[in-house]
Amino acid sequence: MSSTLKFTLLMLLAMLLWGGGWSALKILTESVGVEVLTLWRFIIMFVSFLPILYFFKEPLRLPRKSLKYLLAGSILNIIFMLFAYLGVKFSTAGSAGVIITILSPLFTFVLSVAILKHLHTRAQYFGLAVGILGGIIMLNIQEIELDSIFYGGELYFILAALVWAAITLVAQRSHLHINPIHYSFFISAISMFLLLLITLPYEISLVFEQNTRFWTALLYLGILGQSVATTIFFVASGRLGSSKASSFMFLVPLFALLVSWIVLDEELKIHVVIGGSISLIAVYFINKRSKQ
Repeated sequence: MSSTLKFTLLMLLAMLLWGGGWSALKILTESVGVEVLTLWRFIIMFVSFLPILYFFKEPLRLPRKSLKYLLAGSILNIIFMLFAYLGVKFSTAGSAGVIITILSPLFTFVLSVAILKHLHTRAQYFGLAVGILGGIIMLNIQEIELDSIFYGGELYFILAALVWAAITLVAQRSHLHINPIHYSFFISAISMFLLLLITLPYEISLVFEQNTRFWTALLYLGILGQSVATTIFFVASGRLGSSKASSFMFLVPLFALLVSWIVLDEELKIHVVIGGSISLIAVYFINKRSKQ
C-alpha cells in the first residue's frame, strides 16, 4: 500500500469519526454548559493520548521552536470548540457539519495563499468550487432565512470554520519542529490547563450527575472524535498538505447524516445525499496531482 493511499484511508476514518461527533455534541449541549463541557473534552483527550504515546514509543520531546505553535494551536482549538458548541446549541448538528465543511477548505485555501504563499492548480480550484456546490445542495440553502445566518447559530459555524482553517495551517507548520503525535498531546495538555483556570468558578463535577447517554457521547468526542481523529488529521495534513487535508472535510456532512440516521433516527434527506455525492468529486479534484 502506497503512503498516499494509506493516509487517504486514515483521513476517511477521521472524517467518519468527526461526522459522528456532531450528533454526540448535540446530545451534550442538552445538559452541561460550554465551559465545563469543553474542559472535560480536553481532560478525556489528554488521558486517552497516554496509550497512544505508548503505542508509538516515540520519546516525548518539547522543542523550544514548537512552543509558539503549541500555544497558538491550543488557544485556537479552545475557540473552535466554543464556537461549535454555541452553534449546535442554537442551531442544528446538520447545519454545523455542512457550513463548517463548506467554509473550512475555502478559508484554508485563502489563508494558505495569503500567508504561506502556496499556489494551487486549476483542478484544485475546480474541486473547491464543486465542494461548495455540493455543500450548498446539502444545506438546502433556499429554505434558510438570511437573517438567521447572522443572529442564529450559523454565525458561530462560520467563525468556527475560519478558526479551523487557522488550526490546519498552524498544525502543518508545527510539523517542521515537533512530532505530530506529540503536538496533539501537548495541545490537549495546554488546553486542559488553560480551561482549568477559566472554569475555576464553575461546578466542574456536574458531569458526574449525568446519565449513560451523556457519558457515551462525551467519551466518544474525547477519545474517538478528538484524540484519534485529530491525530490522524494533523499527521495527514503534514503528509498531504493543509489544503488537501481540509478537502476531506467535504465528506463530514455525508458521514454525519449516516450516523445521525443510525443513532438519532433522523430522516435521510435526498438533497443531502445528492450533495454528499457531489462532494466526493470535490475530494478527487483537490487531491489530483499536477502534471507539472
